[in-house]
Amino acid sequence: MVAIKLPDGSIMNMESGVNGFDIANKISPNLAKAALAVTVNGTTQDLSTPITTDATVTVITAKDKEGLHILRHSCSHVMAQAVKELWPDVQVTIGPAIENGFYYDFARKEPFTTEDFAKIEEKMHEIVKRDEKLERIVMPRDEAVKFFLDKGEHYKAEIIRDLPEDETISLYRQGNFTDLCRGPHVPSTGKIGNAFKLTKVAGAYWRGDSNNEMLQRIYATAWADKKDLDAYLQMLEEAAKRDHRKLGREMDLFHFEPEYAPGAVFWHDKGYRVYRKLIEYMRNRQEHNGYIEISTPRVMDRVLWETSGHWEKYGAHNYSGQTEDGKWFCIKPMNCPGGLLVYKQGIKSYRDLPLRVAEFGKVNRYEASGSLMGLMRVREFTQDDAHIFCTPEQMEEECITTLKLILDIYKDFGFDNVKIYLSTRPEKRIGSDEIWDLCEKALANALTSHGYTFEINEGEGAFYGPKLEFILKDAIGREWQCGTIQVDMNLPERFDISYIGEDGEKHRPVMLHRALFGSIERFLGILIENHAGKLPLWLSPEQVVVCPIVNEFDAYAEEVAAELNKAGLKAKTDLRNEKITYKIREHSLAKIPVIAVVGAKEKENGTVTIRRLGTEKQEILKLEDFIGNLLEEAQMPHLHE
Repeated sequence: MVAIKLPDGSIMNMESGVNGFDIANKISPNLAKAALAVTVNGTTQDLSTPITTDATVTVITAKDKEGLHILRHSCSHVMAQAVKELWPDVQVTIGPAIENGFYYDFARKEPFTTEDFAKIEEKMHEIVKRDEKLERIVMPRDEAVKFFLDKGEHYKAEIIRDLPEDETISLYRQGNFTDLCRGPHVPSTGKIGNAFKLTKVAGAYWRGDSNNEMLQRIYATAWADKKDLDAYLQMLEEAAKRDHRKLGREMDLFHFEPEYAPGAVFWHDKGYRVYRKLIEYMRNRQEHNGYIEISTPRVMDRVLWETSGHWEKYGAHNYSGQTEDGKWFCIKPMNCPGGLLVYKQGIKSYRDLPLRVAEFGKVNRYEASGSLMGLMRVREFTQDDAHIFCTPEQMEEECITTLKLILDIYKDFGFDNVKIYLSTRPEKRIGSDEIWDLCEKALANALTSHGYTFEINEGEGAFYGPKLEFILKDAIGREWQCGTIQVDMNLPERFDISYIGEDGEKHRPVMLHRALFGSIERFLGILIENHAGKLPLWLSPEQVVVCPIVNEFDAYAEEVAAELNKAGLKAKTDLRNEKITYKIREHSLAKIPVIAVVGAKEKENGTVTIRRLGTEKQEILKLEDFIGNLLEEAQMPHLHE
């Protein structure tokens, strides 16, 4: 007999060799019907795997995050099987589950197109309807290599050859299709259901290496039920309308030159105004929170990043070159070493701490061309970086102060729903476990002492210290990772920085790395999509356009615009000989927040007729009242407090 402990604490005594099917059935027939896999003593396994010792067991369904991941991975096998049945000469390579779905890479001479999707989906639905059992098979390494070579699957054979000789090689068979996989999987194809859809096709290098052959990647999404699928597809449709690249063109904010400067932004006048406004806002918030601001060189000796450890970990992503004198220089990929060199100038006392040092530093990192995506993933960007130097005793309080500032700033931009992750020590790291214990405890205490809810992100900290990551949820439910707070007691040691304590001796400060927007470019992309281009008045590059009904009132329109600009607002006139309805439609598409219409009555009464973006409702105001209202609205949000 074995004792099976369930999540509610109850214990069932069952025969040794019992499996997940048996346990789910014993609990309830409905649970058995929904079961996809089980977790046994913290390890997820197939429902059919025997349990021969006492164990804590959780039955997993598609309602669970892990269950949905298993469903998606199993669905990728169904897609691969469908493709093989339709085109037997295709080779299957790798097909993992990813966020919101899965993909599979195929080797095929002829390219797939979206026109193939209907045929593939039809075959997938057929395989699901067959309800074919997924069976795990274990093979010796050489036998598994031969098995796939005999099937003409050279990519699978290559994967197995690269595994350690003592690796257990597991395969999963469903009907006439067998795939290399660790699992676990759903018990049969019928459990996948029909809530899936193929979304796009793209090229992908074998194993992500541009020296290898190009494969064809088919992406798909899969959900627990049709309702969730429909909601996701509707979100994708809305996201396409909000795409910052599309809106950036329509609003004349920026563009890219992939041929001449891949992954770098060419800011146009209006876009650069918004960019500068974000920096102005952040600069204002920082000054009111005790920060000083510095600027450090963009090109510095590579030895700085060798000292910090960044070169060893990220060297392939750095831009560097050798000068005639034999020295290696690097375009800075992050601002930390520059901030440390500024700190080292002069002797610091404990009375100088905490020292909060901000820098809007432009950095460059080489990202693979296939991963570049508008403002969201670039090779050149501006970090709203800061490094806080403090005593160990001040560390926790500085974490709390910074945490509050970050959440206040996000609230100013309309992000009230913020998820926080505490990312702990990664496998590859610098520094002792004692230092990591102290740093992780400081971040955890900062969160728990003020009642912030958070999740642990095991092993995802920076190589030099643990961090908090802030995830924003936008207007259509997407999540974006933005700001971070990182506690670091390792780089101060490597750069040998110190302060003089009350005892007159040298001590090592703690260094907090902090970014609030993260990247100005990325945060602006998120804002554009969150607001569907309809930026709030204070952030909008063009706040008002004044349109005369007919040219007879051009002079009054110019007078109104002049008064608005004199008051510090950004206004322009549209004096073209076009119908007023045409002008209103055009400026609405350009996302200008306020359209002021003037004609005979407005000129006579010293008024303007106002139409706000997104509404057909009109309001008539005296010019001075109109300016006063807009000035109040155009203030940065924190100045209203």
